[in-house]
Amino acid sequence: VAYLKKDMVLHISSLGDHHLINAAKTSMSSKILGKEADFFAQMAVDAVKSVKMKGPEGKPKYPLSAIHIIKAHGQSSLDSHFVGGGFALNTARAAQGMPTSLGGGNVKIALLDMNLQRHRMAMGVQVLVEDPEEVDRIRKREMDMVKDRINMILDAGAKVVLTTKGIDDIAMKYFVEAGVIAARRCDKDDLKRLAKATGGRVVTTLADMEGEEQFEPENLGTCEAFREIRVGDGEMLYAYGCEGSGASTIVLRGANEYMLDEMDRALHDSLCVVKRMLESNTLVPGGGAVEAALSVYLEEYATSLGTREQLAIQEFAQALLVIPKTLAVNAAKDSSELVAQLRAVHAKSQKPDCDDDNLKYAGLDLIEGTIRNNLEAGVVEPAISKIKSFRFATEAAITILRIDDRITLNAQQ
Repeated sequence: VAYLKKDMVLHISSLGDHHLINAAKTSMSSKILGKEADFFAQMAVDAVKSVKMKGPEGKPKYPLSAIHIIKAHGQSSLDSHFVGGGFALNTARAAQGMPTSLGGGNVKIALLDMNLQRHRMAMGVQVLVEDPEEVDRIRKREMDMVKDRINMILDAGAKVVLTTKGIDDIAMKYFVEAGVIAARRCDKDDLKRLAKATGGRVVTTLADMEGEEQFEPENLGTCEAFREIRVGDGEMLYAYGCEGSGASTIVLRGANEYMLDEMDRALHDSLCVVKRMLESNTLVPGGGAVEAALSVYLEEYATSLGTREQLAIQEFAQALLVIPKTLAVNAAKDSSELVAQLRAVHAKSQKPDCDDDNLKYAGLDLIEGTIRNNLEAGVVEPAISKIKSFRFATEAAITILRIDDRITLNAQQ
């Protein structure tokens, strides 16, 4: 690990965005998105960078939970798009009479986790009424309570109302009259992400500390425009120019559910790779370069030891070559020939009189079946993932070797 950090690890800040894109392409190369890797790699880098935030120690953090991925049937995968500085919800307006678009640069969004329906008595509560007019007054009061709640939200300045629960016809009528976009049965996790993106808060109740009901304007999120757009078979609500930070959306398009699920998994892997590289700010060349370099280094180091530890280190060095060998076999190439060439290049690069620094970035080119500079070719991986893989594999091997007892059951007579 010390050798890796000293000689093989490169800092992204000294390189550029194209290395991030190359790392994302490397992770997609064997998956369903491999053919459109250029398109989706750029999308993955843009999405991860859009959710940048400061961590507890001042270090940048990139929470992947803030990236919202929506899957919509229809069209080609290249019609997928990233909503930069905005957010999309997989839901539609609650009524056709509502506007489809709101603009003007200051659209306020109310995010609710509560019912906007006529107030009903709780189960088991009985009201005994002698005068029939009292029944009408009770019904009218129930409707007035809904109206008062809606007026509180509208008076606070809300132009868009999104709730995780229901909106009945009475409430809908007031929203249509006020020219407000309302949507019901939204996913709660989506609303939490939207609250983060717009700088609002999800409100679960209108009750305050005094037992009265009120709606604070501070709970409203803000965006520049809010529109309903037809995507595939249904509609989606888009919020553009969100004022908060730390949330964004990718809308995936594809032929069917299975393809969309596979695209989602492949894109998530790429997002994780980009996040790792941005947070650790380091990368290493891929294609077996690290394993071959470390194997050559350890074999050289083993010869400097005069104890039995030399055997363990030599075996460890040999075990590392499993990775480049497996890569070559999977590509239907001559693994013995390629690994021998790779070791020769790295052995030359580690000699004190070697004047070509690029030799240490040599890895396998499995399409042509040759050795090449994988850093220039764009085959790179996050350094932190590579180091952790070595550590975990070593720990696992040590744990297995510590087991010195075995219980065997005799065969039944």
